Amino acid sequence: MTDENDLIRWSEALSGIARTGMAFTENLYERERYEEILHVAAEIHSRISESGESSEKVIEWMQSVGKGIPGYVTPKVAIGAVVGNDKGEMLLIQRSDSGVWLFPTGFADVGYSAAEIAEKEVLEETGMQVEATRIISILDGVRARFTRMPLYSIVFQCKVVGGLLKPHPLECDDVGFFSQDSLPQPLAGSGNWVENAFSAIRDEPIEVQFDEPRRPAWKSEQRKNQK
Repeated sequence: MTDENDLIRWSEALSGIARTGMAFTENLYERERYEEILHVAAEIHSRISESGESSEKVIEWMQSVGKGIPGYVTPKVAIGAVVGNDKGEMLLIQRSDSGVWLFPTGFADVGYSAAEIAEKEVLEETGMQVEATRIISILDGVRARFTRMPLYSIVFQCKVVGGLLKPHPLECDDVGFFSQDSLPQPLAGSGNWVENAFSAIRDEPIEVQFDEPRRPAWKSEQRKNQK
């Protein structure tokens, strides 16, 4: 059986190709072909549970079509921050939209560098002033299975330089520093991000985590693992 994650990836990739094509083409015949591809992508997407009708997805994608370079479809960028204190604890927020605990994170804003976004998100969400010191990971959110939208997550390690803990009144239900053996639940994500984050907090040597290239890139993870 095809992995649901592959269906998401394939449909979003087809959608991106189609929308980017419509952004650049002046040929009505080509535009019709791209719209047909968009409908195929939406039909694939509709087979995923709770994804809605294919016609609704087509409308959503069509509304995002730009013209020229602004219409070139790329993944969104989210910036996260792993912040430790003198006790070796990690700063976590409880998201108000889901109740899940995670390190401070948010979408990149125009006009800021990635490191500046990391520092800004921590201050806005927790009240803590920090300095970004190094990158911990650069991951594809769909491949890592923590989002269904095309998204790259860049996570920085940051050190505290001031401030007082104060959760953002709209984005966070709670904030706090937690040791590795007393992490709050439910905790977002899976895999070894927690171990990697605490290794960074302990100033242990770590390698930047990233998605190893698939060869070929379009082979499903399930079939790849069967080899």
